[in-house]
Amino acid sequence: MFIPCEQAKALVKDHQGQLVDVRTPQECMMEPIPGAINIPLHEIDQVAGQKLNKDLPVIVFCRSGQRSYMAQQILMGQGFASVHNLGPSMAWYQCPDV
Repeated sequence: MFIPCEQAKALVKDHQGQLVDVRTPQECMMEPIPGAINIPLHEIDQVAGQKLNKDLPVIVFCRSGQRSYMAQQILMGQGFASVHNLGPSMAWYQCPDV
């Protein structure tokens, strides 16, 4: 289940939510979302603990929502307390900034 874009933006703005792009660096460069951290899915299990704060909300996204779902499961398995799947990157632009 995807988090609504309004909620995702509120988490980033109000609760220091970490916006994580799990697409490849090439995909990320083609359609970047300002402020997002690029951690490709194939690297997330090795580097998430170094690049992300487990105590802050994490919002993951990709191109379609499939890789972000897998990333969500990995992060929850690593003990991240609050992990949300935005789904496709275009969802970020479906609502106004909060």
